[in-house]
Amino acid sequence: MYAWAPVAVPDLSTSTPEVAQRLRVHDTASEELVEVHPAEGDAARMYVCGITPYDATHLGHANTYLTFDLVNRVLRDLGLQVNYTQNVTDVDDPLLERAAQTGQEWEELAEDQIELFRSDMQGLRVIPPAHYVGAVESIAMVVELIEELLPTGLIYQLDDPEHPDWYFNTVAAPGFGSISHLDEAQMIERFRDNGGDPERAGKRHPLDCLVWRFQRPDEPSWTSSLGAGRPGWHIECTAIALRFLGRDFDIQGGGSDLIFPHHEMCAAEAIAATGVPLAKAYVHSGMVALDGEKMSKSKGNLELVSRLRHGGADPMAIRLALINHHYRENWEWTPDQLEAATERLRTWRSVLNNGGAVPAAETIAAIRTALRDDLDTPAALAAVDTWVAASLAMDADDHAAVGEMTTAIDALLGIAL
Repeated sequence: MYAWAPVAVPDLSTSTPEVAQRLRVHDTASEELVEVHPAEGDAARMYVCGITPYDATHLGHANTYLTFDLVNRVLRDLGLQVNYTQNVTDVDDPLLERAAQTGQEWEELAEDQIELFRSDMQGLRVIPPAHYVGAVESIAMVVELIEELLPTGLIYQLDDPEHPDWYFNTVAAPGFGSISHLDEAQMIERFRDNGGDPERAGKRHPLDCLVWRFQRPDEPSWTSSLGAGRPGWHIECTAIALRFLGRDFDIQGGGSDLIFPHHEMCAAEAIAATGVPLAKAYVHSGMVALDGEKMSKSKGNLELVSRLRHGGADPMAIRLALINHHYRENWEWTPDQLEAATERLRTWRSVLNNGGAVPAAETIAAIRTALRDDLDTPAALAAVDTWVAASLAMDADDHAAVGEMTTAIDALLGIAL
């Protein structure tokens, strides 16, 4: 599957005072800041869980993908190649249910929403993944991974004559629970609330997760050695990540709502298959609320990127409003944030009309320092504000500084002035 058009990232070669030479991010598993440092000569490897395309991109989605776009930009600024992989769950229960409600073919609904997602990401200047992989095109990978897991004894088929689905004995996998740090009762509750089936009869344990769903009437299915059916959600991401990134890659990313069950179960499947952790760091962005509750397709309390764009909002102002929050923060969207970002962007752009500005090196160093320290975007934006204010307040004569800052703001923050 193709992603979206490449985003030009300028080369930021401006020399700055000494700053940290590695990115530090918060690892959910260790609950500590950890450095991202691939072996010398290796690319940084990052997997970010993608959308289930049954509705439009809301600001909660955008908040997550902008978070990892910033990670991508910081790693590139450190001189690293980045192997960024993202999936799209283009066959799953919510998609099939929405298609049935609307009378639209599920394939058509998925493609419509994937195309809208592409245009939103393009508008927000998100660097596309090197590998953008749909669940449908990953089916052979999923079946292969399940077959590899069979000798472990952790894969079993339900004794159900009508629906003999295949499950993974999650809790028996080494290290299960080490990412989310939840007790069993909390896990079962979250599993139930996020599409799991803890009460299903015949499972070895309530937390065992579906890896292959046998064909049901009027549902799409694919022939395999496991029987006609389709993949479960977690095994899809595990198979794609292992195929395109390999074992023990640098960053597994997504929203904090994916910590459990999704990332915990993906990690369990991977370590059972390979004997090593799925990722070195599990990095999660906070949730965005609207009207007092987390934005959610199921609840319908959404502010859509496309709606804001089509209403005349500058995509760079949308981006600026979102990254004005630290990525791990849970926060609530209000329209005045877009208004403030629009005005901030106007002020930044006003410097371009000046013949010169104050020197940029110290400010670029401050931006780099803030971003390399767990993506402190509020501090990075404040550094730009200070430079802009100083440049507008005096008859500055550094004619190169405007170009240097324009390049830095683009390369590091993804804001095109």
